[in-house]
Amino acid sequence: MSELVQIVDSLENKISKLLHKITVLHQANRKLEDELVAIRNEKESVNNTVSDWEEKYNSLKLANSMLGSSTNKTEAKLKINSLIRDLDHCIAQLSE
Repeated sequence: MSELVQIVDSLENKISKLLHKITVLHQANRKLEDELVAIRNEKESVNNTVSDWEEKYNSLKLANSMLGSSTNKTEAKLKINSLIRDLDHCIAQLSE
C-alpha cells in the first residue's frame, strides 16, 4: 500500500511541475507575442519612413534634372511625357 502512495505522490509532484512549466511557457509565449507585435509595428514604421525618403529623393532628382542637370534629362522627359499622358486621359474622361 505504501508503494501505491509513493506512486501517487510522485505523479502529483510530476503533474505539479508540468503545470508550473505550462504556466511559465504561456507567460514566455505572451511576452514573445508582444515583442513580435512591437517589432512588426517598428518594421512598418521604418518601411513608411523609407518610402517617404524614396519619394522625396525621386522628387529631388526630378527637380534637379529639370533645373538643367544633364545626368537625368532623359528621365525628366519621360516623367513629363507621363504626366502629359495622364492629363490627356483626365481631359478625355471629363469630355465624355
